[in-house]
Amino acid sequence: MISSIRVIEGTLYDEAKIRMMRAGTNHEIEELGIRTPDMIKVTQLGPGEVGYVVASIRDVGGARSGETITEASNPAKEPLEGYFDPKPMVFCGIYPIDGDDLGNLRDALDKLKLNDASITFEPEKSHALGFGFRCGFLGLLHMEIVRERLEREYNLGIIATAPSVVYRAFLTDGTEVLIDNPTELPDSSRLDHVDEPMLDVTILTPAEYLGAVMDLGQTRRGEMTKMEYLSTERVELRYRIPLAEVVIDFFDALKSRTKGYASLDYEPAGYVTSQVVRVDVLINHEPVDAFSTIVHRSNADAYGKKMAERLKELIPRQMFDVPIQAAIGGRVVARQTVKARRKDVLAKCYGGDITRKRKLLEKQKEGKKRMKNLGRVEVPQEAFVAALKLEE
Repeated sequence: MISSIRVIEGTLYDEAKIRMMRAGTNHEIEELGIRTPDMIKVTQLGPGEVGYVVASIRDVGGARSGETITEASNPAKEPLEGYFDPKPMVFCGIYPIDGDDLGNLRDALDKLKLNDASITFEPEKSHALGFGFRCGFLGLLHMEIVRERLEREYNLGIIATAPSVVYRAFLTDGTEVLIDNPTELPDSSRLDHVDEPMLDVTILTPAEYLGAVMDLGQTRRGEMTKMEYLSTERVELRYRIPLAEVVIDFFDALKSRTKGYASLDYEPAGYVTSQVVRVDVLINHEPVDAFSTIVHRSNADAYGKKMAERLKELIPRQMFDVPIQAAIGGRVVARQTVKARRKDVLAKCYGGDITRKRKLLEKQKEGKKRMKNLGRVEVPQEAFVAALKLEE
């Protein structure tokens, strides 16, 4: 691996054994040189000089941006200040549509990580989607780019679950748990409170769209901290808004309301205690973790109703009624039912006593009930793709 370096103190020789202080690994220097712009090999680099070093580093994580290199035999006491590892802000699950492509998906993520060390991923299993990876990204745009590259460059068919952010859950015993997957949120009986990440958002907009922008900030649980007229035609607004309200479609909504004239900038602003809950979606009384999400309590009912209505249109009819429920804990907040296919058992009846028809209908009803107890709903992959589309 070729790493660009700048020498701050001392002299680096081409025969030295180096240590990566943040990664905690030792390596042999294979080549030391400068760029002119051609790569020219040298024997040493002194203070202030810029060049490159080639070492036997197999993993891109072993030579991250901002890494401090020191001699292994005479190491520095502490790494240079001012450099931080990129921290993922948005998480989502990525699963192959075809389970046989799991190995190809892992190889593709490894290759992407070679030129983008800010991507993080770890294996994950979903009861509905099978095996996949829980991936972390710097933002929603970063996630979209990675997803498009996986599909276009590596010809993979993938499902990306709805993006989520990192919450801090504080339990009743005083411990703190970081939650980046909605299914990991502890039960309410063990939960004391939850903190969600916040952003300081700066919006520049023409004055004629001020009302529309303020309405958007209010509907996204934003708190206005400053409003300043930069001129008679331009206004600067500053809000403190939860990160979860920004990662989905805040920027698109802002551009739509201002006809593309507004601009947005933001930076992290710590964590604040919030009333958030996990909304679970149950299909035929079985929870489907791919559709679970953490939302604010005020938006939970609306999200559950929207997801139930969407799944009713996507899940094909079975031989028995399929209930689709959205639940918060043990409370069902929305329900839709996919009606069963029915055979006309009265087609052979040409009159006669009404009790004969009723007997046939009751027999059919008992059969449907028994089938419902033993049956299992097969949700097609197309339903997951359509229900979890980020554009919607």
